[in-house]
Amino acid sequence: MELSKLKEAGFYDVAIDPSLDLFAEIEKLKKEKKAIILAHYYQEPDIQDVADFIGDSLGLAQKAEKTDAEVIVFAGVHFMAETAKILNPSKKVLLPDLRAGCSLSDSCPPALFKSFTDKHPGHLVISYINCSAEIKALSDIICTSSNAQLIVESLPKDQKIIFAPDKNLGAYINRQTGRDMVLWNGACMVHEIFSLEKITKLKTRHPQAKLIAHPECEEAVLQIADFIGSTTQLLKFVEKNEFGMFIVATEAGILHKMQEAAPGKTLIAAPPNNSCACNDCPHMKLNTLEKLYLCMKYEQPEILMDESLRLRAKKPIDKMLEMSRKLVLAG
Repeated sequence: MELSKLKEAGFYDVAIDPSLDLFAEIEKLKKEKKAIILAHYYQEPDIQDVADFIGDSLGLAQKAEKTDAEVIVFAGVHFMAETAKILNPSKKVLLPDLRAGCSLSDSCPPALFKSFTDKHPGHLVISYINCSAEIKALSDIICTSSNAQLIVESLPKDQKIIFAPDKNLGAYINRQTGRDMVLWNGACMVHEIFSLEKITKLKTRHPQAKLIAHPECEEAVLQIADFIGSTTQLLKFVEKNEFGMFIVATEAGILHKMQEAAPGKTLIAAPPNNSCACNDCPHMKLNTLEKLYLCMKYEQPEILMDESLRLRAKKPIDKMLEMSRKLVLAG
């Protein structure tokens, strides 16, 4: 199909020959275009299976920074592809579906956040990586769920801090560190939807199961969790722990990699408080294998960014990566 017609179709509704072996075609395109596919753990299993690297936000950011590929195909959501572009201005960064946004990122509009920070002079701004380039540009340090606590603890105790955009992660870090960070009132729709009542009943039915939860979950869920950690930390906990059954309170896409890592263990997706009994991120799941193939074939949609914004957004990411390396060495 001509590129102009593909654009008219929005890149999303183009018919693909059903006999086409998409796995083989994608592998061929990777070689032809010197491309690398980075995928988040929350992507559908087919995409995870064709990815060159699968990880959480920190791992993906680090991989994007180090890759020598000419084209980065980011199977995730918009802010993740933006981060890859911020770190790789000379490379082409593609996102299979530009509509793949993030409810947490959307909960923090830049203009309102700027007004919020102006009301708290003298505060260092730490923003969770799940935010837009504009919010990153208004921040002093970026963090992820895996390094947020370490970064906060590395700062002087009298340092005033604004934490954005996730109030649940920020509140968890406050409890863990004894800090009193000022929190922006944002949240992830997936992690807020877990039902405490249903999880409690599930634990009663399976007393041997261990509840593991992402710190973006609400406090009530975290209080009954046996382990709290980032996506990667949850994966490692299941893989290395001797227990045989786990209730997993994070986006259900991680179960695919968990089951690969621990094939003999029973994994139960934590039940949400909705009628469809699903805890998938609707934004993550906008990406499909078909869209990934079209994205690579036509090298569209591409992430583009104003250079001044990119440079301002890069400073706090560089600060995070630098601090993360130092903290790892110190540990």
